[in-house]
Amino acid sequence: MYQSILLPVDGSERALKAVDTGIELAKRLQAKVYGIHVVPPLPAISYVAELIQSRDSYTDLAKDRAKSCLDDICRRAAAAGVPCETEFVFDLRPYVAIVAAAAKHHCDLIVMASRGHHGFERVLLGSVTHKVMISCDVPVLVCH
Repeated sequence: MYQSILLPVDGSERALKAVDTGIELAKRLQAKVYGIHVVPPLPAISYVAELIQSRDSYTDLAKDRAKSCLDDICRRAAAAGVPCETEFVFDLRPYVAIVAAAAKHHCDLIVMASRGHHGFERVLLGSVTHKVMISCDVPVLVCH
């Protein structure tokens, strides 16, 4: 059935619930999980201003947050006895990075959360989950 499950995380509680679902599924199927955290890059002008004003750069803070999110996946997977690898990437379009990671790592299922945008809010903000679903051939299990 499924051998490699992609688990995109953004640090939210919803995403962690989806991670738990993905890990439980992987355990039952004797599959591995692959965690990904997508970090939006800072625009160049903001980056320069930040470097001038701050000792902690956006990039360092973003990497630390990503590492924290991904370490959480590794801890949960290890507790369940599920093999796990992780990575973070910088991309303005999270859905593109998620679809690319699924292809790169030969994932045959994506388990992810949905933020629950509805109606006009969804039209304005879009949905990363929806964009992932329509942008790849890999099945997506959506956790609400």
